[in-house]
Amino acid sequence: MILALVLLRFWLLWHLGGVFGVETEEMKTLSVMEGDSVTLHTDVSDIQGDNAVIEWMFGAEHPDIVIGEINRAANINTVHDERFRDRGQMDIKTGSLRITNIRTTDSGLYKLDISGHTVVVKTFRVTVYALLPVPVIIRNSSQCSSSSESSSVSKCVLECSAVNVSRVTLSWYKGNSLLSNISASDLSISLSLPLEVEYQDKNTYSCVVNNPISNQTTHLDITQLCQSAEQTSWQIVTLIFGLISVVLFIGVICLSNGFSEGSYKHPQRPQETDLQQLQVMDLEQPQNSTQTMIIYTKV
Repeated sequence: MILALVLLRFWLLWHLGGVFGVETEEMKTLSVMEGDSVTLHTDVSDIQGDNAVIEWMFGAEHPDIVIGEINRAANINTVHDERFRDRGQMDIKTGSLRITNIRTTDSGLYKLDISGHTVVVKTFRVTVYALLPVPVIIRNSSQCSSSSESSSVSKCVLECSAVNVSRVTLSWYKGNSLLSNISASDLSISLSLPLEVEYQDKNTYSCVVNNPISNQTTHLDITQLCQSAEQTSWQIVTLIFGLISVVLFIGVICLSNGFSEGSYKHPQRPQETDLQQLQVMDLEQPQNSTQTMIIYTKV
């Protein structure tokens, strides 16, 4: 019941701005990155009066959702809205609202109503920008041109892209000079922007995706991405020649080892080289003799 009366009073004061001592200030604009923290200041060091009531409201276009309320007389300091319950905090002394880990869905209008001896109304427009991706540069091989009748210089067509972005601009720069750009609306889309350069171009190029408070840059490496067909063919031929040379070298080493092993003779033991045949014969012994004749045959 009390809350309903308070809301009714603020509604009347909102629509009767400038009457009954209502102080209405110009809207303030803030821009923050997703995940950051933001504080909406009341610019009051200490709100006077034990009967002061402070209320914060939010809406994408019209601030009609009650975020929280401070009522000193009733000893109330509560964040009502579910989306801000774990991330919103109100300063009971100044009435300022602090939001942590802010999200893109938190973009919109925030209204502060302070009632006491006088009524103060402040409005803030907060824009939350999503984290920017790093732009990606690739070579568009299907559009790369070679020497033609109209031009004797080969061209390399590149494409820079950024996916799932909103409220950003994608640009190509040559040094510090802007060459071309394209922008995205509030809808999350993918952007791509082409660039045509010469294969032997020595200038510095970069692709930049940015919003009003942040940017991401990728620098172009022409040597790596832009190689002519002649250069690529020469590199392939060089690689093949190198592989053949390695194979031949290994083959020569193997053949050399094979010949060395075939011409090498293992030393034989003395009994195999000097005595190929050993015969021991027991001769008929004379009656009066115990001699045995051993005959060695040497081959």
